[in-house]
Amino acid sequence: MATHTKLMTSGSIQRNLIAFALPIFLGNLFQQLYHTTDTLVVGNLVGKEALAAITSITSLIMLLVGLFQGIFVGAGVVISTAFGKGDLEGVRKAVHTTVALSVFTSALLTALGYFFAPVVLHWMQTPESVFIDAQTYLRIFFLGISTLIFYNTASGILQAVGDSRHPLYFLIIAAIINIALDLFFVGVLGMGIEGTAFATIIAQGVSATLSFRLLLTTPSVVRVHIPSIRIHKGFLKQILTFGIPSGIQNSVTSFANVILQSSINLFGASAMAGNGAFMRIQGFAFIPITAFALALTTFTGQNLGAQEYERVKRGARFGALFSMILAETIGLGMFLGAEPLMRLFSQDPEVIAVGVSKANISSLFLWALALSHAMSGIYRGAGKAIVPMAVMLAIWCIFRIIFISIGLQLFMDIRVIFWAYPVTWSLSSIIFVIYYFRVDWMHQTA
Repeated sequence: MATHTKLMTSGSIQRNLIAFALPIFLGNLFQQLYHTTDTLVVGNLVGKEALAAITSITSLIMLLVGLFQGIFVGAGVVISTAFGKGDLEGVRKAVHTTVALSVFTSALLTALGYFFAPVVLHWMQTPESVFIDAQTYLRIFFLGISTLIFYNTASGILQAVGDSRHPLYFLIIAAIINIALDLFFVGVLGMGIEGTAFATIIAQGVSATLSFRLLLTTPSVVRVHIPSIRIHKGFLKQILTFGIPSGIQNSVTSFANVILQSSINLFGASAMAGNGAFMRIQGFAFIPITAFALALTTFTGQNLGAQEYERVKRGARFGALFSMILAETIGLGMFLGAEPLMRLFSQDPEVIAVGVSKANISSLFLWALALSHAMSGIYRGAGKAIVPMAVMLAIWCIFRIIFISIGLQLFMDIRVIFWAYPVTWSLSSIIFVIYYFRVDWMHQTA
């Protein structure tokens, strides 16, 4: 089985970006479907407290995972740039360095997640009614975190050389397995929240196995040879130079969200469940955002490697605009259908009311979320990962936390927390656009 490597330095910009983004979009759609299935099964078959537990720990998971995922984004930039230049030896060394790095980070995250997650749950002021369920899910999840990291590693390598199709195929298989196991473990065996956790890591294990099987057998330049898996210092430095800022961006944003989640926890299990259920719904709007951000990163990296500067600008404009339109279209649907969508997760009136309130506030601002991520993807592809890191740290972390803290002092209302998101999305978008037009970001070193 061969990888479908693709150079995006020639041909239709629109066709290249859409053709690359579409498999990522579909893959993320299936991934979101099986995460949503977890929530639907738990909310309807286990109860409100279990629903609150499984949805309230997403930000904590991303806090621990986000740093390392960002580093692998840096790996993708290094690989795609070398591929765009035609430096095949550079591609091989970057690939094997990336795989070696994934082995190390898997071991580290397994230990950190298992031993420290309960401590953070206490720090987040997680209510006692949901604490045990949240701790159980987290510990099982992090015991299997290597499956997620290995899949993301392989997926990032393939996408960096233009193959976004195989990661899609493997995600579809994982999604089907996850949904089937959710229904079996929880609905038939009555395993509760433990069942959803085991279903997730088993499904992720299948996608990781299939991905690495492809990398070990493909005849393309990204083929992995086990004896060659080692750290090449020069490429490790490049990966960390590009990846650490992205990882810090992910982590500080997730850190802010953990703090925000602790504020939501103050309002009780119904607020946690309602907010968490709507976040699963909002995740569908995030699908095109992620797809085009990744497409723009690869497109920018390859075209700057080939010194196609005008092509980069045209691709940036199209990708950002198309992502905004798709996200806002989905947002409008969520705004209009918030109540029936929430009823899919719970029949509890308080849970539904919280979700509808969040939908009314944030759904019509998804264009700003899309623009921020698109611009971040462009700057990462240009090797300017420190730019989105700095903006996200200042706006999505520091300013968002200050906004929440002061707002809740003045008005003890959960809607203050909900408004923090569209406000910070809009501010970061404004800053990114100003940087785009005022700085020669394609030529200067970050």
